[in-house]
Amino acid sequence: MDTTNNTEGVIREWGDTKRFNSQSARLKEKFGGRVQKVSISADFTCPNRDGSLGKGGCTFCNNDSFTPSYTRISTSITEQLNAGLKFQKKRYKRTAMFVGYFQSYTNTYGSLDKIKNIYDEALSHPDIKGLVIGTRPDVTTDEQLDYLEELAKEYYIDLEFGIESTNDSILESINRGHDYASSVDAINRATGRGFDVGGHMILGLPGESRQEILNQVHEINKLPLDTIKFHQLLIVKNTAMAKQYGETPEIFDLFSKDEYIDFVIDFLERLRPDMTVQRLTSEAPPAIKIAPDWGLLRIGPIQQLIEDRMEERDTWQGRLFKT
Repeated sequence: MDTTNNTEGVIREWGDTKRFNSQSARLKEKFGGRVQKVSISADFTCPNRDGSLGKGGCTFCNNDSFTPSYTRISTSITEQLNAGLKFQKKRYKRTAMFVGYFQSYTNTYGSLDKIKNIYDEALSHPDIKGLVIGTRPDVTTDEQLDYLEELAKEYYIDLEFGIESTNDSILESINRGHDYASSVDAINRATGRGFDVGGHMILGLPGESRQEILNQVHEINKLPLDTIKFHQLLIVKNTAMAKQYGETPEIFDLFSKDEYIDFVIDFLERLRPDMTVQRLTSEAPPAIKIAPDWGLLRIGPIQQLIEDRMEERDTWQGRLFKT
């Protein structure tokens, strides 16, 4: 374990060679090897799609941009897991543990009985030892959190909330359907229950200056988050944002690859050093991606470029963090 003091008196600490607090390294240390997600698409929708809050969903959202094909052609959760595990076991031969990943749409949006049936089916698979659950903060009830707390006594559970921005006017403009206070409330209610609580941020939403985005790190640092995930904004086909981009491209300030690399490092420098980082960038299939154009680079190579740049800058997560 490398531990280094920086000039602000903040401790730099991580379990591998990265200059940020890597969630993959943390889980590897905890479980004795790689923890690999297997995507599952369940029968969920979103409150701003089905009309309870609105219709059309978030303006940036097209679930085809991150949903594996096998989850769209297999109906049952068990069938999806079998298909995903067949691929993952070949690709990641040294994996210590597989967990089901509920990523598409809002995976706590339903009755407790419905959620139990879906999660219990996933956890009944002999190869699945936990769940990663993506959801919205405004539809996660205390009853659901009590259930996840019970599951966490036996399985690894990671509940990820889509925060996206701490700026309420931006959340409204992207048709998010909730305010930042909803994220604060849900994260506080989920904390201390024995499972990981994560947040998801999109960097580069239209209407936010880069300084305004960077200033949000101070709000994120106040949250009792275990993990954080960053994505650069991607414009993908069949979204309201794609139409907006075509009509008013001047309101967008999309990151070039090099700009994003330095910006996300600026963000990491100010991020609380104990928070683990799940992801620093995102990707979408070339067939549906409109912008920005970063060539055919995928997540792995981009993350390596970020790590290389951190080495060049001789910086690390939390270097500029102040309480």
